[in-house]
Amino acid sequence: MEQLYNVMRVLLNHISSDFKRYRYDDINARNRMFGIVGPRGVGKTTMILQHIKERLSLEDTLYVSADNMYFTNNTLIGLAEDFVKRNGRHLFIDEVHKYKNWSQELKLIYDTMPDLNIGFTGSSVLDIYKGVADLSRRAPIYEMQGLSFREYLHLFHGIKTPVFSLEQILCGKAVIAGVDHPLPLFADYLKRGYYPFGMEMSFEMILQQVINQTMETDIPVYADMNVSTGRKLKQLLMVVAESVPFKPNASKLAEIIGVSRNNLTDYLYYIERAGMIAQVKDSTGGIRGLGKIEKVYLDNTNIAYILGSGNTNIGNIRETFFYNQMRVNNDVIVSKISDFEIKGITFEIGGKKKGQKQIAGVENGYVVKDDIEYAYNHVLPLWAFGLNY
Repeated sequence: MEQLYNVMRVLLNHISSDFKRYRYDDINARNRMFGIVGPRGVGKTTMILQHIKERLSLEDTLYVSADNMYFTNNTLIGLAEDFVKRNGRHLFIDEVHKYKNWSQELKLIYDTMPDLNIGFTGSSVLDIYKGVADLSRRAPIYEMQGLSFREYLHLFHGIKTPVFSLEQILCGKAVIAGVDHPLPLFADYLKRGYYPFGMEMSFEMILQQVINQTMETDIPVYADMNVSTGRKLKQLLMVVAESVPFKPNASKLAEIIGVSRNNLTDYLYYIERAGMIAQVKDSTGGIRGLGKIEKVYLDNTNIAYILGSGNTNIGNIRETFFYNQMRVNNDVIVSKISDFEIKGITFEIGGKKKGQKQIAGVENGYVVKDDIEYAYNHVLPLWAFGLNY
């Protein structure tokens, strides 16, 4: 136990509180149990450590990673029992999906130790949601995605900008104080700004490792796939990468990668929940996610540039960015007359030469242009939509 405390304190000594992710204030300390899930590398561990450092007493708090060697000979419930005997009140388990039967033990801890608050994180989104079924309604789950353009400005360049609502963006009120020319910063964000580790010199190598780990390990382990099927998953990802926005043709795609059409929907779902692709539907049907899938994008622009190998289509990059940034706070669907629709508002995405033909006669339509700095009338700069969270 002393060794675990020492590891936590060393980590806390190296944690800065200057920058916090958009989900930080959503953590409700009054919840006896909560989980934070999201793709690898988006900052979940840092957020938990910031929460501990700023809001809790170290005397009754313990942070531990589920891949710690401690669990070679010890159980999670055994750790919790020992911790409670030492008057522990706040236990955090990072990368909890790496511990076998984690959800069953957390459920038992929750039911038998009423004075203990538990937080956990997981990068394997699929495993987390599979396990959450065991936790029933005990634990709210906070989903977290990568950096917005606004967060990138703060973390990478120290430029602090408030969050702008969709309504403020539509009115042209989204601005970056002190920055007259945002386009160079925006171009850099598209290539390396979605992940906090984009500041590292070895960013491209790290991101490639994240992709490989997700496709070759996380999904196959979750779905109990053999090696051959795992390779087909990666092949499916590359097919999407080469043709985004990809319009699903189940029969043709199943034939290309040599899988059953019946399995294809599951495969796309697995890849989406793992944070590698995004599927856009034609409607929400009143409940998020009930519509028919019309387009498939790579999840974010950083992945698109990595997998594009120099042949990345800028039109696809623009649409990927818009959907990725706006989905956090909005239900984004495919427009019947243009690219996207949000709350009955139509959006056509393009470059600075993009005309307004698509929204001609549309009462509530906007052209969203890359390569422009400011809004005018119903023409809005693409970068402004990165200030929404």
